[in-house]
Amino acid sequence: MDDEPGFDNFVAEQTDALLRYGFVLTGNPHDAADLVQEALVRLRGAWPRMRRKDRSHTYVRTTMARLHISVWRRHRREHLTAEPPDRVHHEVLPSDEDQGLWEELAALPRRQRAVLVLRYYEQLSDAEIAKVLGISPGTVRSQAFRGLDKLRSSLLSAPATHRSMR
Repeated sequence: MDDEPGFDNFVAEQTDALLRYGFVLTGNPHDAADLVQEALVRLRGAWPRMRRKDRSHTYVRTTMARLHISVWRRHRREHLTAEPPDRVHHEVLPSDEDQGLWEELAALPRRQRAVLVLRYYEQLSDAEIAKVLGISPGTVRSQAFRGLDKLRSSLLSAPATHRSMR
């Protein structure tokens, strides 16, 4: 992007004053610097359309004030409490009783495992699975059949702890 005439000069001349203004708005030098940077980025985008370049400082200060108010409004909507609300605990890892099944599933070839997970865990149809994996619906059915067959045979030959999961 070509440098617009006068923009660099404006930035060089006004940066210190804008930082002071930002500090007065925010009360924090880091937030002030962020505010000045964002306002100058917006000014740079508007610079070619500005008719009266001598009013650029007004544009930047107004932009800074609006940005600061917008941040303040977002923070004001937050409701801080001394105690966080109760949350439902979702188990990410499989339970001990399901661990054997997940291990057997992990031992399947990728495509078979993907088909079975999409079919039984995500509850997708064969057509949806085919679209997701980029394969034909017939391939989905054959991969599901082979995967289930391998799972059945491995679970039947597994110790009694795995067999109770059927």
